[in-house]
Amino acid sequence: MNLKTISELNEKYDLELEKVVFQIKKQKAKLVLLQFPDGLKPYATCVVDYLRKNTKADFLIWFGTCFGACDTPTGLEKINPKIDLVVQFGHNAMMPSYSNDKNKH
Repeated sequence: MNLKTISELNEKYDLELEKVVFQIKKQKAKLVLLQFPDGLKPYATCVVDYLRKNTKADFLIWFGTCFGACDTPTGLEKINPKIDLVVQFGHNAMMPSYSNDKNKH
């Protein structure tokens, strides 16, 4: 089994985990659902470990599909105890950077 580490994750991606910690604490979330695209799913448990160390929340990992910000799981209202916060992770920018395209036109 090839377990991924938080340091491997940080070398490849900036998931802004400190912002996630801040939001969990700000919202006093007790149960947080984490949603990952397929490319980040191997890192899911190390993200949970990191967030557990830095918050008092419990976590669920959504292992269904995730194709972007509009792909929110349905039926979450039926989960008991209630999910307080959903965090979607991605490994691509929402909007492309055009700063490097200035000389291409």
